[in-house]
Amino acid sequence: MNLITNNTDKFTSVSLKDMDNVKLMNRTDTKFAFSVKKLSDLFNKIIPFYNILEIDNKRIHYYRSLYFDTSDRKFYNDHHNQRVNRHKVRFREYVDSGLKFLEIKHKTNKGKTVKKRIKVKQIDNELSIESKEFINKIVGSSHDMVACQWINFKRITLVHKLLKERLTLDLDLSFYNDQSKGDLKEVIIAEVKQERMSRESDFIRLSKEMGIHPIRISKYCYSSFELDNSLKHNRFKEKRMYINKLKQE
Repeated sequence: MNLITNNTDKFTSVSLKDMDNVKLMNRTDTKFAFSVKKLSDLFNKIIPFYNILEIDNKRIHYYRSLYFDTSDRKFYNDHHNQRVNRHKVRFREYVDSGLKFLEIKHKTNKGKTVKKRIKVKQIDNELSIESKEFINKIVGSSHDMVACQWINFKRITLVHKLLKERLTLDLDLSFYNDQSKGDLKEVIIAEVKQERMSRESDFIRLSKEMGIHPIRISKYCYSSFELDNSLKHNRFKEKRMYINKLKQE
């Protein structure tokens, strides 16, 4: 972690206020996965093009998320079955800023990711009446949901100096529920967030040069079948093999 911290210190910093132009609550996402061993080389290549988010003198931020699903795992299965207009429901705590939200991510049939959220005072295993009403309004129907698993990670947020683009690098990822636990500490999950898909992204260009490939991966889905191998995951087998290969690099 010291090596990563030393590399993040090389970037010019921006504040949360400076991020207003790239909130991108309605956006296109492109995800990548690569070995943590490539991170230092990647940093050296992208420093000229990106600034880094700094909050309270911290450039690596801690996130805690509690995901909810139905007892028959509707949201997980919708993703596995490649259904459009699917959702994810979670509480997320932005630990360094002290903020907590109930967040719903909607993947539309146009390939867009739309995120809606409300601020909450605390994260509970049980949904309040207010939380249920918010979820039902966004999802469009009523579902009985239960807490499924925690996903925790550290995030580095980079902002392109010229383009309306945000790049997140998630590291030191771990996940657990009452029965099991796991992690992806050897792998970085990167995500390019744009208003619309554009190959002008310097990260996309440089990642191609470095042999870092796009992958459609959901931290929620990956952790779900790792925690419970009885879940249907045929469509995720190739991704699982790819991630396992990265872990061994």
